[in-house]
Amino acid sequence: MKLGYLIIDMQEIHVRDSVDQKTLDRGCEYINYVADMLREQGQLVIHIQDIEGLEEANKERYSIIPEIQVADGDLKVSKEYSNAFWKTELEQLLKDQGVELLIIAGFSVEHCVQFTYNGASERGFRPVLLQNGVLSAHSDVITAAYRDRNLISYPVIPYLISQ
Repeated sequence: MKLGYLIIDMQEIHVRDSVDQKTLDRGCEYINYVADMLREQGQLVIHIQDIEGLEEANKERYSIIPEIQVADGDLKVSKEYSNAFWKTELEQLLKDQGVELLIIAGFSVEHCVQFTYNGASERGFRPVLLQNGVLSAHSDVITAAYRDRNLISYPVIPYLISQ
């Protein structure tokens, strides 16, 4: 099965002042572990970067945080809206790669993560949230997202790749 992995908005401007370092480190550990697992199996890893408000003067604040590992073969998609599919090349990129299941991780679960999840579902992809790989400034919304959305834990991923 061809998997796609979206790592959403793990950028300085979004996470640094919103999530405490211990929570951030734990989330990044899961995000990076799954990214490595998928890369080793030739699966697609895509970093989604929100560029709304980006100017030359604040460019550094829009960079991906150093806690997130970005490999040479990873792809990057820029977006200006909460849904990473809206007015971007993401849908076509995933279709061209034959992606069936879309694992979604990143920040913020109550905004861009869930809007992208919904956008994936509307476009015929099968989205799942990575357990322990979604972040928010509000822990209660993570609990709600786990209750209301499809969820995957990392030990299941090797089995899915082999299908």
